[in-house]
Amino acid sequence: MRVLVKARDRWFEAEPDPVLPAASVVIRPSPELTRFEREYARSRRTMSYLEAMEIFEALWEEARALNPDFPTRDWERDVAPDIELARVLNGLPADA
Repeated sequence: MRVLVKARDRWFEAEPDPVLPAASVVIRPSPELTRFEREYARSRRTMSYLEAMEIFEALWEEARALNPDFPTRDWERDVAPDIELARVLNGLPADA
């Protein structure tokens, strides 16, 4: 199965990443999705601090439900593969 990957504002077909399969799959935005995201962002501009904290708490609870060990103590190790993938997709050298 091949997936679409976006890099430098261009779409490419690629094999899914065996280490980070979820990071390899990208949804090509449709006009409807773009319109929805724009309207959603516009509706959230006047969000109060309390509303923002309620959303944060709900997301935190969801993360804990998906991974009971969240947050891990070694967060740098957890994000290292994501950083490496972003570095490769953006064509940056290994020491960047």
